[in-house]
Amino acid sequence: MRYRMLGDRQVSALCLGTLPFGTTVDEATSFALLDRFVERGGTFLDTANCYCFWVDGSRGDDSEALLGRWLAERGAHDEIAVATKLGALPDPARGAEWPANRQGLGAEVVARAARESRERLGVERIDLLYGHVDDPATPVEETVAAFGALVKEGIAAQVGISNQSTPRVVRSRQVAAETGSAPYAAVQQRHTYLMPAPDADFDYQVHADQELLDYASSRPELTVLAYGPLVNGAYTDPDKELQAQYRHAGTERQLDALRAVAEEAGATANQVALAWLMGGSPSVLPVIGVSGLAQLDEALDAVELNLTTEQRERLDQARRWNEISDTVV
Repeated sequence: MRYRMLGDRQVSALCLGTLPFGTTVDEATSFALLDRFVERGGTFLDTANCYCFWVDGSRGDDSEALLGRWLAERGAHDEIAVATKLGALPDPARGAEWPANRQGLGAEVVARAARESRERLGVERIDLLYGHVDDPATPVEETVAAFGALVKEGIAAQVGISNQSTPRVVRSRQVAAETGSAPYAAVQQRHTYLMPAPDADFDYQVHADQELLDYASSRPELTVLAYGPLVNGAYTDPDKELQAQYRHAGTERQLDALRAVAEEAGATANQVALAWLMGGSPSVLPVIGVSGLAQLDEALDAVELNLTTEQRERLDQARRWNEISDTVV
């Protein structure tokens, strides 16, 4: 395993996402995956207070609660950094349709939900607390102040934001600097090797754009994390259909480059995609989602894969939009 700094905390270069743990992945399997991750040097876990509310019988707290049980049973509170998110849990008072009825990032929600997450996780302080989905109805000043208050109170060590546009990330960090609040130390967006189509619509999800990557490149105190880095298995599993947002005239060219580099490196396309993220500028920290030990081991092996300068140039060249049509196919 390799390690890197996330704000003022050293964490593993890969983060294990635990979205299905405790719902579609049972407790025994979840514990086995967590144990293997730690055995191989992993120290960074990702969850949220809404995983997986859409599964029958779930209230949304299953993943956090399972992690709390695992941390207590293994006595791993000090060695493991846990990130969780708030604001996306459905609020019946806001209507019946999600994501329109999500709780949002108002001060009252942030203060209450953070304390509830801390209790479920069984920790004194949450290592990294995100706003899960942007809340345009709430001024960034209110949200930034609410997260800053949690850091001052010792409820959260560091704070971040997910699924927020780059201009609003920049504005939020400016507000923090102007008011003396804790700035966002992390931003987690959808991101992978494949470029999305120019008109791709991910609904409430926000894909990392070049503006964000350029902004973070000169700010080492801000870490960019990527969820969905393996496009739900579509790089390597022929039975997994590639999402429509990634299908365009340049898709095959990019996939061909990815597969060619994988063959040269004696690696899988998944591993090359992860290595490309980790080895770029800025270095992106992938959040991986797995349901089996083989998937986990494959991803962890990617940490040791070093792409050559020429291989990276070929991969980057295949992604350049000015040399391909932007027609979605």
